[in-house]
Amino acid sequence: MIEEQVFNGRYRLEKKLGEGGMAIVYCGTDAVLRRRVAVKVLREQYAADEEFVRRFYQEAESAARLSHPNIVNTYDVGREGSLYYIVMELIDGPSLAEIIAADGRLPEPVAIDYAAQVCNGLAFAHRQGLLHRDVKPANILVTKDDVVKLSDFGIARAVSAQTMALTKPGLVMGSVYYMSPEQAQSHELHESSDLYSVGVVLYQMLTGNLPFTGESPVTVALKHVGDPVPTIDTSALGVSPALAAIVNKLLQKQPDHRFQSAAQVASALREARERPSVPGWMIADDAPTQRFATVVPPPRQSPRPDRPYSSLEDARSSRGRSNLTAIVALVAVLLAATVGGYVFFGRPLPHLGASVAVGSYKNQTDTDAEKALDNAGLLHKVTLTASDTVPAHHVISQNPAPGTPVDPNSTVELFVSNGLPVIGLRDVTGFTLSDAQRDLSADKFVVKTKYVHNASNKDTIVAQKPKAGANVRQGSAVLLTVSAGPAQVPMPRLLGLTVDAALALAAKDGFALDASQSAPFADVPAGAIGSQSVAVGTPIDPKAAPMVSVVVSSGSGGGPANTTTTTQSATISDLTGKSYADALAATTAARLNVEWNYQVQSTAIGTVVAQNVSGSTAILTLAVSGEVPDTEGMTIDAARAKLAADGYPNPSITYTTIEGSDGNVVRTNPLVGTPLRPGNSVTLIVNGSGQ
Repeated sequence: MIEEQVFNGRYRLEKKLGEGGMAIVYCGTDAVLRRRVAVKVLREQYAADEEFVRRFYQEAESAARLSHPNIVNTYDVGREGSLYYIVMELIDGPSLAEIIAADGRLPEPVAIDYAAQVCNGLAFAHRQGLLHRDVKPANILVTKDDVVKLSDFGIARAVSAQTMALTKPGLVMGSVYYMSPEQAQSHELHESSDLYSVGVVLYQMLTGNLPFTGESPVTVALKHVGDPVPTIDTSALGVSPALAAIVNKLLQKQPDHRFQSAAQVASALREARERPSVPGWMIADDAPTQRFATVVPPPRQSPRPDRPYSSLEDARSSRGRSNLTAIVALVAVLLAATVGGYVFFGRPLPHLGASVAVGSYKNQTDTDAEKALDNAGLLHKVTLTASDTVPAHHVISQNPAPGTPVDPNSTVELFVSNGLPVIGLRDVTGFTLSDAQRDLSADKFVVKTKYVHNASNKDTIVAQKPKAGANVRQGSAVLLTVSAGPAQVPMPRLLGLTVDAALALAAKDGFALDASQSAPFADVPAGAIGSQSVAVGTPIDPKAAPMVSVVVSSGSGGGPANTTTTTQSATISDLTGKSYADALAATTAARLNVEWNYQVQSTAIGTVVAQNVSGSTAILTLAVSGEVPDTEGMTIDAARAKLAADGYPNPSITYTTIEGSDGNVVRTNPLVGTPLRPGNSVTLIVNGSGQ
């Protein structure tokens, strides 16, 4: 059963929470962080569909950009076998759909609070360039502390300032009971489309019913487009006129006639809570928005109509003088208290009854902006949001706007950058280096590389760090491990081997052997190899399968082989005390094969201390230190020669572009000065790509 599976070795699925059209949601446990999570798993019938998989991953990438108290957090995304999954915050509470189903209508204060929190989450998402497109009670979760969380950005798509992401023709996204008229017609969508859905949800919370129903989804969609805007009967349902006017404005058919931002809706809801009997907006269907006219109440009748007017005026005048005296005394006390506060606490005198103009805090650090608000007598609320243009800890925008007059002690919301957005890292293993660099650069990552010898094709990505699917902040470095092809191996010594033994060695080391030639050799038994075309120790590429030609001995014939031996014995001189380079040059000129022995000592380092010539082979003993020499900054050829002279011939090469690209050695492995038995392998780390 899928409930018993463990994803990525850490997410243990426990029980099903719910399911939708594209995915099933399970509750589970993150074994690494030891926390409860929700895991959304794409339905198996869609996993083979590239479009569905793309949209599923798009949900994770979009949601990962959103970090807000009123939006469900996304932690991870990945694949387990044929199953694709997203790991999210587990909300301990019901959905709004379950609350409405259980309670019917919600009290007006609760409906206002829930709707305002939804608008706060939407306002944040809209600032990131994302539309939700499926706002409905099932996607609104409520914690036990009455914190509302907006979930399922599965059909949210990135929008830009130029194009607001048209829905594809013929593809209607969202739930038909909550979709806007323009969404039902596959028209261009804006922020106000999500706000229409908020209006439907708010209507349902207040009345217990949906504004439009029908026998089929098509019927409901047509009603959204063509039927009159429903109104809430304030007297029958006890809904305040102010809140009913907000719902009516949200449900307008024309997007321009609705509120234009979620922040506006949240402000209107707060005003309706404070002044429920005064509707802020009067809406006629699809007519321009108009304010309610101010109503001047008629003069109140005298409570004592039988009393003469002059007497009433006298009484009023007397009461007025008494009230005036009390007011003057109260003002004097307030002024004295204000002056005392200024003296004792050093704060500026407030302007009694006057408003405060909000300053401009954009691009200031959050610390400076908060200090300026404190000095202006205003409160502040900080909302962190990602930004690819504003540095971390600096203000991106503010609400209210600069210059707006507000009452003292009002709250100004600062939207502060917490750095570049965090997105899911795509998997580029198996890509060529150029393709991986192009895709990662498009995602605004910095690409670094290191080369290793590998059986994969050269320039193929064999590993990446961080791993695929990890949530990584844009601008971070991604280290790609690139194949430099199979490692080169030194050409082995074939002299004296039988052809069968040489063929076995060729198969092991990855080269081809041509043994079609034969000739007489002194001191080489018949059937054994007397010479080879590639010198011993020469680096060869096994994947290229180079051809090595050998000459097989037909026995001693007293011919050329004896002449060669005579020449070698006559020509080679005593090499004791010579440097490695001089000894190598002398043996090469004498056409001798060389076998090196090593003797670790503290004197005469790098010189020949003994020699023995046997036939066509010179066996030389070289004095070495027994430590890896310093080759940093050398060319590859110079480093190879240095290592060979110190007893470490035929080094392997690894390339890196992290530390430069000048083609010189940056370090060795093992590091310089490391004690190492002569004859062992040393790796040169070289700047460059190896091309």
